[in-house]
Amino acid sequence: MGAYPFGCALYLKRATRAGEKSLRKVIDAVYKYVRESDTFLLVICLISSVYGLLLIKSTTRHTAGDRSVLIQIIAMVLGIGLYILMSLIDIDTLADKSRLLFFVSAAFISTLFIWGKAGDTVNKAWLRFGNIGIQPAEVVKVLFIIIIAHMMSDYRDRRVLNSPMSLLKIVLVFGALFALILVASADLGSALVYVFIMLIMLFVAGTQLRWFAFLGALVAAATPLVWKFLLTQRHRNLIMAPYDPTIDKTGLGITWQPKLSKNAIAAGKFFGQGLFKGKITQSGNLPQQRTDFIFATAGEELGFIGCIAIVALLVIIISRCVYVGVRSNNSRGLLVCVGIAAMLLTQTLENIGMCMELTPVIGLTLPFFSYGGSSVVTNFAAMGIISGIKMRPKPTRFRYM
Repeated sequence: MGAYPFGCALYLKRATRAGEKSLRKVIDAVYKYVRESDTFLLVICLISSVYGLLLIKSTTRHTAGDRSVLIQIIAMVLGIGLYILMSLIDIDTLADKSRLLFFVSAAFISTLFIWGKAGDTVNKAWLRFGNIGIQPAEVVKVLFIIIIAHMMSDYRDRRVLNSPMSLLKIVLVFGALFALILVASADLGSALVYVFIMLIMLFVAGTQLRWFAFLGALVAAATPLVWKFLLTQRHRNLIMAPYDPTIDKTGLGITWQPKLSKNAIAAGKFFGQGLFKGKITQSGNLPQQRTDFIFATAGEELGFIGCIAIVALLVIIISRCVYVGVRSNNSRGLLVCVGIAAMLLTQTLENIGMCMELTPVIGLTLPFFSYGGSSVVTNFAAMGIISGIKMRPKPTRFRYM
């Protein structure tokens, strides 16, 4: 009987040691991840998202039963989880399956033909599951960047990037997804982001300028066809409204939103009217003020200082993406980072531009700040890819330059 307590104590001691060893391994793994991942980028993204959450709260505080803040918080938590997951996946593993990624992207967008529903606008860009909405074109942006980066880096390594056949294949992949988005959802805003992503990635990859001139000629030739057959009259009016006052002579139609947004920003002056105190914001008269026009809310309530803070945070995020890409010693890593930076830059310039009545109102959110689960989750996943590239720099023999 005396051996029983002794044996039990020995078992407990061994179990305790095993538990301590396992705990130490977990702690070491977490410490290693924090040390090697891009913690700085994650912190800046979280600061931006919390800032955006305050603005969303301001736009919805007088709306009974509105769950936008809760949904945004859930999206942020999911986004952080995806950030960690994507940073642990080697981008080369994904890129090597680029053909599969293309077919998955095309199939995902094609679901809009059957189940596509309108969001706050008239396009059918959303898949709705109760109160949850998923925007396929938003999610596919990241897959598109990986696909194009794989093609460009492969052609560059084989020194055939500037051959007509290589560029034709790249343009066909882009064109297929671009046309599919327009036809399936009429989501012009998301489709145009793909255009700028591809152009910037082509330039960074080393495409010769003569091909840009040729591409410009093709775009000029194709524009009348796209204008007539792919764009609706509403899209044409949206594009031309900031530059043609005859489209909305009264200012109460298609230009009413951006004009009211610009007035809200101007009313904020330097220091703003105070968070939760903006007259236009709190009146609820500005449509989509928690999504497309969140920048106007910041301008009215937090003034020039609040707007500059948003711009500064986004500039830091975009610059960090490029910085990680340049230091990756790898053409594919650089192109993925540049593609993601181009995505954020395009959306930032267009969103702020339309809030100031400088660019067409085509429904693009402000990254990390606007309300939108698809946008938040996608942006955090993209940042996770950036972090993963930082964690796994290639040997110098794979150096881009």
